Amino acid sequence: MKKIGIIGAMEVEVQTLTSSMTGEDGTGDAKLIKSAHLSFYDGMLSGVRAVVVKSGVGKVNAALCAERLISEFGVTHIVNTGIAGAASSSLDVLDIVVSTDAMYHDVDATLFGYKPCEIPQMDTYRFPADENLIRAAEKAFAKTDAAKKHRLLKGRVASGDQFIASGKTKRRIKELCDPACIEMEGAAIAHTCYVNDVPFVIIRAMSDAADDNGGKAIAFNEKAAAEESAAIVIEMMKLL
Repeated sequence: MKKIGIIGAMEVEVQTLTSSMTGEDGTGDAKLIKSAHLSFYDGMLSGVRAVVVKSGVGKVNAALCAERLISEFGVTHIVNTGIAGAASSSLDVLDIVVSTDAMYHDVDATLFGYKPCEIPQMDTYRFPADENLIRAAEKAFAKTDAAKKHRLLKGRVASGDQFIASGKTKRRIKELCDPACIEMEGAAIAHTCYVNDVPFVIIRAMSDAADDNGGKAIAFNEKAAAEESAAIVIEMMKLL
């Protein structure tokens, strides 16, 4: 039986989802379980068993959250939802990225002969998303209002413990790993899923262009982008 773990880093990224959940019997509210300073909402979303949680910002918070979803709550799949900065020149604000893979843009062990972004002594540093989840996300997007005004791009998600609001830094990251978008959690969730053999996908709505105007743009677009990504997840659950 499928049980989907859904992670957003911030409250704005999960509140639409938690408010749409019911109890396991399809009535009432989802069960709230507090563990490791996190609040897990365990119940039903669009008729599918789900656990929704706000991880907190950054790679470590995201990885710890994903591991707990797998080991404590027994989720079979993980979806990471939220906002990101656009790296691809073909993306505009409120366009969607669905991950093909994810990697860290801030790993640097080149002194020891590794490639930029390559994780020392690990068999991969590009964590591939699940093809079935990618297809479900694409189909779900087509059913949302966003599809009438915005586009979906499948591509790489690059993560690091930095909020990118610099054209210079963005160009450097593009040279390193050629991502479609840049954010702070997805690769850590992907990494955790990879070592646990759990299928995952990352869905991100663009809140900004990760450039010199990024700080102002994210403040203006954060809520709309988060709600857009959440709407895709809600539709996607109906297809799983």
